[in-house]
Amino acid sequence: MKSGISGIVALIVLLAVIIVGYSSLFTVRQTEQVLVVRLGEPVKVVTEPGLNYKWPFIDSVISIDKRILDLENPAQEVIASDQKRLVVDAFARYRIKNALRFYQSIGSIQSANIQLTTLLNASLRRVLGEVTFIQVVRDEREGLMNKIRDQLDKEADGYGISVVDVRIRRADLPEQNSQAVYQRMQTERQREAAEFRAQGGQKAQEIRSKADREATVIIADANSTAEQVRGTGDGERNRLFAEAYGKDADFFAFYRSMTAYENGLKSNDTRFLLRPDSEFFRFFANPSGKPAAAKP
Repeated sequence: MKSGISGIVALIVLLAVIIVGYSSLFTVRQTEQVLVVRLGEPVKVVTEPGLNYKWPFIDSVISIDKRILDLENPAQEVIASDQKRLVVDAFARYRIKNALRFYQSIGSIQSANIQLTTLLNASLRRVLGEVTFIQVVRDEREGLMNKIRDQLDKEADGYGISVVDVRIRRADLPEQNSQAVYQRMQTERQREAAEFRAQGGQKAQEIRSKADREATVIIADANSTAEQVRGTGDGERNRLFAEAYGKDADFFAFYRSMTAYENGLKSNDTRFLLRPDSEFFRFFANPSGKPAAAKP
């Protein structure tokens, strides 16, 4: 009986030891830092990963993310120094560098995001309001983002937060302004295109008229030259004919008749309705070409 009671007591003591041991141990992961709170008061911050100890039942642990966190900021409308309205889409990345200060000032990442969003929007309006639209979208964008980051980091330091980066993802004119600018640019380009087409048409007409005029002159010169050459050739031909006729009239007549036969009978569909004793065939009847003597 006595040994049974001793066993129960030992079991209770063992359970108590296990419960106390389990309550006094906690693990810190690589992605977190832990704040130990005793009766509502922070007593220790553990940033190194591993197994740690705390007072059982009276201490509690609060895990705080140690990684770099993203802050998505809704698009904001900002007025630049040249009174241009801009829609700015920006985001920031930050990390919690002081867990105790973070816990005492804000307490949660959700609250930190709300507070940082307010600070980021104020910094955006303050920095971008000092520069022109062109400086924001083209000339000094990188420097402006660094300036916003520095301001936000300085203001977030009181919350135990370090701002790693601030980026302006997009900075454009509002949609209605963009449409108006687009329409104005489109109208301007169409006007320039119409001017270019008109100038091109006028130039084409000038070139076409010049080419027609030059073609007319060239054709007229060619016709004149052809007439001169043709006249010279005809004269030379007549001279040669006259010269040949003067040397041998019979041979000349024979040659002309042979040429006439060749030219007249060249085509396959040539038809002649001539009498056999006509003057055209006189060389067929008599090789000398002289008409046959009349029979008595």
